[in-house]
Amino acid sequence: MAGPAIFLIGLFVVVPFLFAIGLSFTDQRLVTPNPTQFVGASNYNQLLGLNLLPLEPERDAAGQIVRDEAGAAKYPAVRSFTRKNPDYPQYDGMREWFSVGVGDTQWVVLARDVVFMTALVNTFIFVLVVAPLQGGLALGLALLINQKLRGINVFRAIYFMPVVVSIVVVSLLWRFIYDGNSGLLNNLLKSLTFGAFPSVEWLGQPETALGAIIVMSVWQAVGFHMVIWLSGLQTISPTLYEAASIEGASKWQVFRYVTWPGLRNTAVLVLVVITMQAFGLFSQIDVMTKGGPLDSTQTIVFQAVQRGYGKQDISGGSTISVILFVLVLSISLIQRWLTREKR
Repeated sequence: MAGPAIFLIGLFVVVPFLFAIGLSFTDQRLVTPNPTQFVGASNYNQLLGLNLLPLEPERDAAGQIVRDEAGAAKYPAVRSFTRKNPDYPQYDGMREWFSVGVGDTQWVVLARDVVFMTALVNTFIFVLVVAPLQGGLALGLALLINQKLRGINVFRAIYFMPVVVSIVVVSLLWRFIYDGNSGLLNNLLKSLTFGAFPSVEWLGQPETALGAIIVMSVWQAVGFHMVIWLSGLQTISPTLYEAASIEGASKWQVFRYVTWPGLRNTAVLVLVVITMQAFGLFSQIDVMTKGGPLDSTQTIVFQAVQRGYGKQDISGGSTISVILFVLVLSISLIQRWLTREKR
């Protein structure tokens, strides 16, 4: 009975992924007449290549540090090291990602693909914020609606409604909410502050764009994980709560010693599911920001789609997909190990 499902999964999941692994070691592009060639790990090196460049301040003939009008030390231009400098071949073709000053030395982190590294960092920020926030809110909602009260099913339906709405529709709705001119959020904040709150381009500023998408994503998916938590809560035996009540346990003690141990397996499932969904962030970015402003909302999946389909760079998109698979698999295994049942 499982044969048809195994065949379809193998045909549409396993086989394409094996093709992606193979293509990641080639220079396959759909826009070039040149034949495909094997390039080894150069695609991975292009995406993940990093280097560290220490810059010493410029000094005059007397050995004193040269400073500008504001008193800041002057440093050599990074491009003088990264643009075909025969003395520093290891930096050739790289770009400045960010820099950190330690004493008089400016340590510049160089990357071969700054946009992909930015997407990698943005994705990790999204996962690290969304996983605990969404999981915690979903657990709180599940505890609230896990009660025998009249009309409780209405609240369950309300909390779950955003999950059944298309993520594209939700993204369009929240794009109007975040609008800098007549958006609902700005109008609401102005009303609460009697006009003192200035209008903010929530999706048009690098400082707020990713945070705005995080808030929307948590709101949209929290109902789904609430249902998972609720199913876990309803598997806990009522006799345990009765025994805790007889012993005079407080609500916190009941949660700590009865509820939470009973949710261990559910917690592992919720954590893994949220992590996998967070790493797959794409639709919100595609509809709301297109990776901007200034690459502040670039993500791994958005980069894979943009390069694989937008730029017809099949090898680049395949390489990003393989990197994403390795990241998600590694983090899921680590999560499973950290949350294992210790004996």
